[in-house]
Amino acid sequence: MSTLALLDRIRRDWKDREPQLHTAPMLTFITLARAQALLGEAVRSTAAHAGLTSATRDLLFSLYRSSPEGGLTAGELAALLAVSPATVTGSTDRLEARGLLTRTLDPDDRRSWRIALTAAGQALVQAHLSEHLAFEERLLSPLTQDEITTLETLLRKLILHAEAEGLV
Repeated sequence: MSTLALLDRIRRDWKDREPQLHTAPMLTFITLARAQALLGEAVRSTAAHAGLTSATRDLLFSLYRSSPEGGLTAGELAALLAVSPATVTGSTDRLEARGLLTRTLDPDDRRSWRIALTAAGQALVQAHLSEHLAFEERLLSPLTQDEITTLETLLRKLILHAEAEGLV
């Protein structure tokens, strides 16, 4: 059964079970969660083509995009990736063993390490980035640019509300 057919069934089942209940918010979140799971899995799959996991790919992309000359700390990377510093450490260990990044003591804080891409790490990102972006563009292709902008605007509005209200 397709994801849309399952979503339609869930909607019908709620209407049959509790016709007077206002289930629209729950159904919106179920739809959002199913879309994120389905599309997220598709995007994660592109990492394997580069010999990476989605977590290690995202870490390399973050370093490539956001790192100053001296690199980023594990805490800075964790914040950019929305994961724990322990998760960053595990991914960093694997990538360092492959020669894709380096860790050096932070000259400003000797208790901390700075993580930076090596030339091999930069080359891997540059080689994989266009494939990754093309795949994401393909996933978004049913939407017009205006619809994509609207979708992002609406999601940002929900994020802003949840954070401002202390709901997350």
